[in-house]
Amino acid sequence: MLLISWNVNGLRACIGKGFLDFFRRAEADIFCVQETKLQQGQISLELPGFSQHYNSAVKKGYSGTAVFSRKEPDVVANDFSLMPSIPDEPCFSEEGRLLTLAFKDFYLVNAYAPNAQSELKRLDTRMRWEDAFRAYVTYLDSQKPVVICGDLNVAHTELDIKNATSNRRNAGFTDEERSKFTELLSAGFADTFRRLYPVKTAYTWWSYMFNARANDVGWRIDYFLVSERLMPNVADSIMYSDVFGSDHCPVGIELKTSSALSCVS
Repeated sequence: MLLISWNVNGLRACIGKGFLDFFRRAEADIFCVQETKLQQGQISLELPGFSQHYNSAVKKGYSGTAVFSRKEPDVVANDFSLMPSIPDEPCFSEEGRLLTLAFKDFYLVNAYAPNAQSELKRLDTRMRWEDAFRAYVTYLDSQKPVVICGDLNVAHTELDIKNATSNRRNAGFTDEERSKFTELLSAGFADTFRRLYPVKTAYTWWSYMFNARANDVGWRIDYFLVSERLMPNVADSIMYSDVFGSDHCPVGIELKTSSALSCVS
């Protein structure tokens, strides 16, 4: 079973750059997208055999998530609505950053974490998001296993970024953001790529400036995390670094066919 995640940096723009070609070629069972930059009704995709689910930001042309699934989920929930005790603020409920699909045997959480931004002016907001997100997925994990994917907007270790020293206080590589990611993993989740490839260097995002992608000056900020009890079912964690169309590349996980997650096979 194959799951893929991609920050497309504008779904309509990415469609013009080969999104559908990759979508069809990949033959994923579940395909998650971040930064759709869409409002409801602005796109109509013909994806035979897939149910389509969107969470759009209130602000036009901003943020947003989507999931395309071969199996119709039992429940689709925007934002943190499956755990109503989480306090609300705009980045939790107005920016389309979270989309959860509940299947019989697991939850799929597609996330687009807020960026701390230049001069770290949104770092406090990011910290509140991190605490809310960790509480949310831990709550879901208490019910059944969780697969988390998306642009989590943090390079966790120095292996996950080309120039660690010069980026130390830049958004996405602050001590605060990296510590929150460590807390998330410590709450019972595995970073599938790093668990399978503990010393491998691979990136998922490159700046459009300075010919960064051609020179492989990048960051690994797109992830698949799974509940620890699911990690034995992960056959591979994949970087599609040769796929263009965005400043991010797609990432994926392959689950063993003997996985208990049979509801989407």
